[in-house]
Amino acid sequence: MQKVYITDVILRDAHQSLIATRLRTEDMLPACAMLDDIGYWSLECWGGATFDACLRFLKEDPWERLSKLKAALPNTRLQMLVRGQNLLGYRHYSDDVVRAFILKAAEKGIDVFRIFDALNDIRNLKTAIQVTKEAGKHAQGTICYTTSPVHNIASFVTLGKELADLGCDSIAIKDMAGLLTPYTTSALVKALKDEIDLPLHLHSHATSGLAEMCQLKAIEAGCQHIDTALSSWSGGTSHPPTESMVAALRGTSYDTSLDLDKLQAVNSYFAEVRKKYRRFESEFTGIDTQVHIFQVPGGMISNLANQLRERNALDRIGEVYKEIPEVRKDLGYPPLVTPTSQIVGTQAVLNVLTGKRYETISNEVKRYLQGGYGKAPAQVDSELQKRAIGKEELIDCRPADLLKPEFETLRHELGFLAKNDEDVLSYALFPEVGKQFLEQRSTGNLVPEPVELESVSDEGVKKAPTEFNVALHGESYHVKVTGAGPKNQMFRHFYFTVDGVPEDIVVETLDEIVLDGGAQGAVKSTIASKRPRPSSPGDVAASMPCNILEVMVREGQQVLAGQGVLVTEAMKMETEITAPIDGIVKALYVVKGDAVNPDEVLIEILADA
Repeated sequence: MQKVYITDVILRDAHQSLIATRLRTEDMLPACAMLDDIGYWSLECWGGATFDACLRFLKEDPWERLSKLKAALPNTRLQMLVRGQNLLGYRHYSDDVVRAFILKAAEKGIDVFRIFDALNDIRNLKTAIQVTKEAGKHAQGTICYTTSPVHNIASFVTLGKELADLGCDSIAIKDMAGLLTPYTTSALVKALKDEIDLPLHLHSHATSGLAEMCQLKAIEAGCQHIDTALSSWSGGTSHPPTESMVAALRGTSYDTSLDLDKLQAVNSYFAEVRKKYRRFESEFTGIDTQVHIFQVPGGMISNLANQLRERNALDRIGEVYKEIPEVRKDLGYPPLVTPTSQIVGTQAVLNVLTGKRYETISNEVKRYLQGGYGKAPAQVDSELQKRAIGKEELIDCRPADLLKPEFETLRHELGFLAKNDEDVLSYALFPEVGKQFLEQRSTGNLVPEPVELESVSDEGVKKAPTEFNVALHGESYHVKVTGAGPKNQMFRHFYFTVDGVPEDIVVETLDEIVLDGGAQGAVKSTIASKRPRPSSPGDVAASMPCNILEVMVREGQQVLAGQGVLVTEAMKMETEITAPIDGIVKALYVVKGDAVNPDEVLIEILADA
């Protein structure tokens, strides 16, 4: 008998895929006793984007979430997704940080570490796998599945054997975009089983409508572990429904032995919880067969839509879809999974919105082309590589070999804000967001974004909210209107609290308010942007809404065309903006931390006489 084992992703990937990772710990804990009684092989509950979302939006300590879940689920393995040398962030971290993170996560309750690298570069997996084994935990090596001229079953089997040689306890096939087809799945599983004597796990998103068929063919070919999501949070960009797969296998040699009545009971709870989060629901739901053409994962679709919506260019998403495979080809066909999905997707947006391919190149693309993320699966475009990195040397070693130990330096930077190693690790992974969280915690000002925004009168009639969220350049601010001055005044006072901080804003019209954020959280806003419109060749502007990370020049400084003058951030990707002409910096209209829009002059450069 070949029993099939279930990993349910209800506490992590299901809500990451469907409601932008907004499920709160308080809505998980009441279901934990029921989940713990099911008999799952494991519950995926941490990692991926949950860490970022906890700090950035929910104002929860992700380490506290893990501790609470471990206490509430004593009989079930807890599983997390970790991005190899990237951990849960968007860059490579030094080995001492990777070691500290894995050991701390193991101590706090993670039993199974699913470890992947966006480029399938085995060098970037080695440290995390070794430390997981040292901690006595289950190291699951991961194959990121994708399709391209250089990806095939033979290459995936080679990677699987390398993972086995590193001492992995099992192998996961991670089909993050839902690209697998049933017969390809069968062939891949058979090939891996022929060469590797390790349990196989299949993780496939339901985006294309084929995931259940792929899981069935995988099981028939010898795969004993599948990932599912309770049905109220399944389908679309999420996963196959748990109850359906359990029912499909019931009474066969693959029977999961899970109780459908217990599954239905806990699913009823989560069905009600999902209603609470309706405002976070992605508009891109249901089956999307375009994934087989453009290879865009479901989570990436929502990010692209947000970028374009901020630029009032959502109608151009079709152009971006077509540009993504071209950028991916130029970059040597990386699998589209965090962080490469963001790298490729953001560059595609830049190419479309600027109207000229690679006129603006993100810092992440530059780092990628230099080898800063590892070895590309195929040859990158040599002209693009030369243009992006100039005369800088290529990195052909494991990127982390170039990083000095940084854990103690990070602890020193945090100072009194760091109560423990967990705080240092939060700051290491997300410097700006993590530090802001710790500062707000130290002052007792942790105000999470609200879940439900509509208010109802005593008569049951919906009325305009006096509390709402403002989404601005990827950040979300909780705003409460507490009062307003008389309408007949030329300048009218509006009284707000922004993330719990009282504000008194004087405006002529309410629609001119621009909320701004900084290192201390949301602060007093400015009245609609006073920056001039670009009109001269030396005017420096951004191509999309973004935040200023660094101002690299000063007034009166001589600059050359192509010299970096600003570093901006949009959708977690950094871009260096360069001087358009030779000249003198006449005026600066931004400082670090400013939020800016397109068609605003950020720096004015006066051409040399």
